[in-house]
Amino acid sequence: MKKDFLYNEIAGNIADKIKTGVLKEGERLPSVRKLSKEHGISVNTAKRVFLELEAQSLVQSKPQSGYFISPRKYLKLPLPEASQPVPIANNSEPDELMSVYATMGRSDLTLFSIGVPSGNLLPLAKLKKEIVLATRAMKEGGTEYEPLQGNVKLRRMVAARSLAWEGNLKESDLITTNGCMNALALCMMALTKPGDTIALESPCYPGILQLALSLRLKVLEIATHPLTGIDIEALKQLLPKINVCLLVPNFNTPLGYCMPDESKKEIVALLADHHIPLIEDDLYGDLHFGPRRPKCCKSFDKDGYVLWCGSVSKTLAPGYRVGWVAPGRYKEQILKLKLIHVLSSPSVINEAVGNFLLTGRYENHLRYLRKTLQENYRKYVDAIAAYFPEGTKVSRPQGGLALWIELPDSIDTRELYNYALKKQISISPGRIFTLQDQFHNCMRLCIGLPWTDQLKLKLKQLGNLAKMIGRRS
Repeated sequence: MKKDFLYNEIAGNIADKIKTGVLKEGERLPSVRKLSKEHGISVNTAKRVFLELEAQSLVQSKPQSGYFISPRKYLKLPLPEASQPVPIANNSEPDELMSVYATMGRSDLTLFSIGVPSGNLLPLAKLKKEIVLATRAMKEGGTEYEPLQGNVKLRRMVAARSLAWEGNLKESDLITTNGCMNALALCMMALTKPGDTIALESPCYPGILQLALSLRLKVLEIATHPLTGIDIEALKQLLPKINVCLLVPNFNTPLGYCMPDESKKEIVALLADHHIPLIEDDLYGDLHFGPRRPKCCKSFDKDGYVLWCGSVSKTLAPGYRVGWVAPGRYKEQILKLKLIHVLSSPSVINEAVGNFLLTGRYENHLRYLRKTLQENYRKYVDAIAAYFPEGTKVSRPQGGLALWIELPDSIDTRELYNYALKKQISISPGRIFTLQDQFHNCMRLCIGLPWTDQLKLKLKQLGNLAKMIGRRS
């Protein structure tokens, strides 16, 4: 255990220096023996450090010469522009949303549009085994209703995992839900009434926008930076107008940023001072590319105003619909709404996921998934740099499943969507991530597909289509 800790810590520290530019492209790293001596570790452990960095495409070995910092094409494309939504509540629904999500589940398409990991990246056989074991172990085979608050084992394991981000939750703090969207819906219903105003990031996941509209809420979109998240000064200006705030601070889709801890702390204090609840969607928090899981807004919640929502839908099993919420001071309201709208979560599935978390298999799977997603991100951007129009800008996600691409102004991604569909490629046009007249030249691509030569070809086709539209405009 101590060796594993040292190996992860040393690899993580070197990776951080590479990503922040302290170590430059082309620089030579210490030899295996020197690293071993400097850190007091075995030669084999030092080799593991370099193998880990090489697997992340951060370093490359040269025969007889040692290890060097890899060229990083993915950092050479410029960042997308910071968003600038108008500070006016809106409810204009984009027309393209249903057609994009109608492609969900189609095996004949390359689904860059659906933000979930491919089944090829998930531990399907192990999950099936857990379902069988849970059915055998549970009373009446798991056919009975669960307690209203949810499966005890699952809540206990989610609470235990919260220690990693200083959440310090107890199982009694949590309520299970049917996925994260159900958790968000229960929170919105508990905290708002028709006509109230909710503040959201811009761009924002389309499902959250649609949920807000279905509850007849007014939506205020907050300006964001592609690396650090929402503009806190913009949020301050909106405070007199809003009743509730919903944020995705860790690896927001579509931009993939991770809000700095000091920003999270400031936002929690700011909203609490104005008695404004914060719904925190932490769906992607476990998919960090860095060595440590980031803190959540809930980590800084002293007064119970943060309702922390999570799920395994983006990490383990999208179709299982296993989620939860730690609702703070709003626990009784959430329980009442769950009784009315849900009553009980699926007993066998929640027990199986709880067991999967208990055995440690989940953490092993996450290490593999995070590494794969990070490698995919770099390969996608290398392909985009090679095949997409000059002037293309790309996000630098620090985790999660999304890549946000800003094309030249002349290219409308709604038109690109229609052309791409004829080539069996589905994308998410930028317009569906807002209720305002913006992001027409942007799109989101999911990086959760297994990398193959065929996938690279699809990115090349997509780039060629974008060039064609740009030339014609």
